[in-house]
Amino acid sequence: MAGIDVLAFSIMKKIFDSALSPGFAIVSMMLYSLQPLILWKSLTYETLTVMNILWNLLSNISVTLVGLFILGEKISLFKWLGMVFGFIALFLFTM
Repeated sequence: MAGIDVLAFSIMKKIFDSALSPGFAIVSMMLYSLQPLILWKSLTYETLTVMNILWNLLSNISVTLVGLFILGEKISLFKWLGMVFGFIALFLFTM
């Protein structure tokens, strides 16, 4: 599910930067339409609470890393610190 977020967010960023036509927004929407099915299937393995936290943390970290290292965006020191805490939280929730 976090991978879908990365793809969909990247497409929307490229549309915003005029690197892609606005017509590509439909691709982003189609990707997002898969998430309820994936969430439903994942509930057979973990509780909703844990799935939601893992999805949010993985999505936030993945999208941020793509923004930084692929799209060339910049973030402040405090936001880097927030990412470190996100990694710590992700580690703790997977234990």
